[in-house]
Amino acid sequence: MITKVTFSVRRAVAASIATRAGTAALVASVAAMTLAGCGHSIPTRYVTLNPMPADAPAAMAPMTPIQLTAVHIPAVLDRLEVVTLVSPNRLTIDESDRWGAPLAEMMRRTLAQDLLMRLPAGSFVVPDAPAPPGTRRLVVTVLNATADASGTLTLQAEWTLLAGHSDQATQRQQVTLNAAIHGHDAPAQAAALSDVLGELADRIAASVGAR
Repeated sequence: MITKVTFSVRRAVAASIATRAGTAALVASVAAMTLAGCGHSIPTRYVTLNPMPADAPAAMAPMTPIQLTAVHIPAVLDRLEVVTLVSPNRLTIDESDRWGAPLAEMMRRTLAQDLLMRLPAGSFVVPDAPAPPGTRRLVVTVLNATADASGTLTLQAEWTLLAGHSDQATQRQQVTLNAAIHGHDAPAQAAALSDVLGELADRIAASVGAR
């Protein structure tokens, strides 16, 4: 004869077993979804800029030293993710394509390498290095450096040359440069930006070398 107590105990055991089974199934389901998600995650790709060789040999005539002290870029570009302009008022920011370092820092380094190859030996002081007295300071302000959906990268920038330790501008020029993007990925965009920085260095070197 089954007593009420025995029946209650059996029912409690069955409920406990069912709860454990449900919990195990839930854990297994979550684990399966996690593994599936990991299997389809897109790896992060990192890109960088490269200096471009000069089209002509570096100038030989001695000149007053110049140091690239700053490259300023718009806040919308001041991020690790690569930005593409898909329409006049719309950008795409791809989480999977990133610059290997802050973009302004990389642009400054790359432009410095470009200028080092184009200016007379000993006339260019690399960024953050101790500069001799009388060194002129070069400041570059980028207004736009965006790739568009048609496959063109446009650089709009102004560069200013300051004399000595004063804030007096001895030269100021604005430029708009374009480069074709040969591809549809972040490395192609980085290559195009490297091209326009090399062309910007050509313009700067030609101008300051004439003074």
